[in-house]
Amino acid sequence: MSFEEIKQIVSSRFGEDTFTVSNIKSYQPILQIPINHLIAVCSFLHSDEKLYFDYLACLTGIDNGVDKGTIDVVYNLNSIPYQSNLTIKVTISRQVSGYSVIPTVSNIWKTADWHEREAYDLMGIHFEGHPDLRRILLPNDWQGYPLRKDYQEQEFYHGIKVIY
Repeated sequence: MSFEEIKQIVSSRFGEDTFTVSNIKSYQPILQIPINHLIAVCSFLHSDEKLYFDYLACLTGIDNGVDKGTIDVVYNLNSIPYQSNLTIKVTISRQVSGYSVIPTVSNIWKTADWHEREAYDLMGIHFEGHPDLRRILLPNDWQGYPLRKDYQEQEFYHGIKVIY
């Protein structure tokens, strides 16, 4: 199924004003949706018999920097039976101190459990409603989020020099 066909099905269900389409150069088109429609759109993409996006292949957080004040959360979806894929993006507020918050999709796609934990651990994105949101790569007492553009490396961790 083409991106245009997917877009048509989604817009007939939610309306044209629910999303925008961005097509950066020759890359895959992206369906950008507002945070307040994330769960409804994702549930629809997963359960609609014409679409059936049954697999969340990747979830990525992109820090747009302190100046822009936003983080993009990008979801790469696949429909295994229909051999189609879709990228959706949600832009959330970038909190300098504290978490940036977005609802979890782990109840829709089980693979989101680990992807969301990684984004939480490295980007400081809090996935509201996640069943087990804790660090997955770094120690529990690690300070900061290493993939944020303003991350300051610790010089020492428990007496061990970490900056060379």
